Amino acid sequence: MTKWELGIPHLTKEDENLYRLGREYLPGMRVPGLLYVSEKLMKQASKDNALSQVANVATLPGIVNASLAMPDIHWGYGFVIGGVAAFDPRRKGIVSPGGVGYDINCGVRLLSTHLDADENKKYIEPLVDTIFNTVPVGVGKGGRIPFKGKKMERLLRDGAEAIVDEGLSWPEDLTYLEEGGAMDGADPSQVTQRAMERGKMQCGSLGAGNHFLELQRVDEIFDQEAANAYGLSRGMLTVMIHTGSRGLGHQTCDDQLKVMRDAARKYEISLPDRQLACAPLDSREGRDYVSAMACAANFAWANRSILVHLVRNSFEKVLGQSAEALGLHIVYDVAHNIAKWEVHEVDGKRTRLLVHRKGATRAFPAGHKDLPDRYMNVGQPVLIPGDMGSASWVLRAQPKAMEETFGSACHGAGRAMGRREAKRKIDISDLIKQMDRRGIIVRAGSKKGLVEEAPEAYKDVDAVVDVMHETGISTRVARMKPLAVIKG
Repeated sequence: MTKWELGIPHLTKEDENLYRLGREYLPGMRVPGLLYVSEKLMKQASKDNALSQVANVATLPGIVNASLAMPDIHWGYGFVIGGVAAFDPRRKGIVSPGGVGYDINCGVRLLSTHLDADENKKYIEPLVDTIFNTVPVGVGKGGRIPFKGKKMERLLRDGAEAIVDEGLSWPEDLTYLEEGGAMDGADPSQVTQRAMERGKMQCGSLGAGNHFLELQRVDEIFDQEAANAYGLSRGMLTVMIHTGSRGLGHQTCDDQLKVMRDAARKYEISLPDRQLACAPLDSREGRDYVSAMACAANFAWANRSILVHLVRNSFEKVLGQSAEALGLHIVYDVAHNIAKWEVHEVDGKRTRLLVHRKGATRAFPAGHKDLPDRYMNVGQPVLIPGDMGSASWVLRAQPKAMEETFGSACHGAGRAMGRREAKRKIDISDLIKQMDRRGIIVRAGSKKGLVEEAPEAYKDVDAVVDVMHETGISTRVARMKPLAVIKG
């Protein structure tokens, strides 16, 4: 091993796409940091505070093996975005809202169709216009179905299943949602009235920021076996939805952070950064946060389920056929910001851990008990959205993910430019012309939001995926190119 060429102390290159941040980097580190990045991506990561955040997480009580960072690493609140960390309650492990984020269960859902994108090109613009006029988008925009009182409590407790019971989702959909669309242990009494008030009209809305809804074309297949299992074929028209728990999740995180700051002092947990506020897993505060977070996660799965319903209705309206006949089935749904109890091997023993994924995707390989039967022989689809001008990916989870990253992979391209910087550097008229040259139809709730999400503001998603593929954590299956994009 040699010290990395930029001369960052205690950072060594282990392999072509793996760097180790030694425990000497920061006093109090209990484990090293491991960064799954190429040299180019490491240079980008070293420009902000990301490495320090990886080190800070490594100081937290009960952390197991390493503080991990995926190739889409960039600075976040407390934990780095692209961060993974697992905590053992037997070692006084903790739970931290900073390891989940404000947009609890921001995630991605992919739909396949029976439609060839090229043969149905004339329908793309009518489809995107119909969806744009049907799906509420933008900051503060609410959904069309109110959830309050007992109805909201049911939603928070049962997630996507509540939407099936409302007649707005197909029962089979639940099979292809991570956790079946509902985490166990959700306790609506841990969600404040303020959070419920913010969420009561937002289930079934896209939101703003990096959230999007895209019509895509499967551009290339790299793994035919997995593509067949996932129901994907070259030229297919697909739909990708990226959103989360909206105002309810944001408020839940904010409410719980106040509790966690007091808890960290109460339990005498020394923190290098107050944004890492946390509580022991076996404490009342720790258990309450996990229950509240599960509620927000369930809200997000329900939210994406209603959006699928609106998309299916839009396809039926434009194409004059039923959603069933058009083959609008869910390929999979993954969470990107979440903390979950899972069993992993530690020092040769199967151990129950709370795995934080902050801007990271669960990646369970073939044979894992939590996979649908249809994917049992190939492994979980890992959904990686890119920027709106390039491509998104479907990967195939591999056994190495369980061996090295607690069954985790990257979650997207990762920002290369902050939102303020993007607004300062990118001209909206140039951006619109650029998208037009690429043949991508764009509909947005605000020009400001569109600039913040310009392709130049993101890393090269292909380079990020290359790291996952070359390390053998998750391998390429299919690449989708955007045809039409809806942004808040």
